[in-house]
Amino acid sequence: MLIIGIAGGSGSGKTTVAKKIVERLHEHVAVISQDSYYKDQSHLSMDERQALNFDHPDSIEWDLLCRQLKELKGGKAIDQPVYSFISC
Repeated sequence: MLIIGIAGGSGSGKTTVAKKIVERLHEHVAVISQDSYYKDQSHLSMDERQALNFDHPDSIEWDLLCRQLKELKGGKAIDQPVYSFISC
């Protein structure tokens, strides 16, 4: 299994680049979006959530992302988090 990482802030074109890579490859490809790993901020008010800097590295659950990538590489299934851009 090959893992390709595409870095950049929200809205920087990571998904667009990933889609172009998938179009060119003729193999089974899974795309794991870093946006799915934003930390749960449901304990904050909506105003507080909207003021957060989602481009800051501390906004991501890195431990969970790395653990799940290792599980995928080991042939295991994962329950990828689902992030809502509507409710932050």
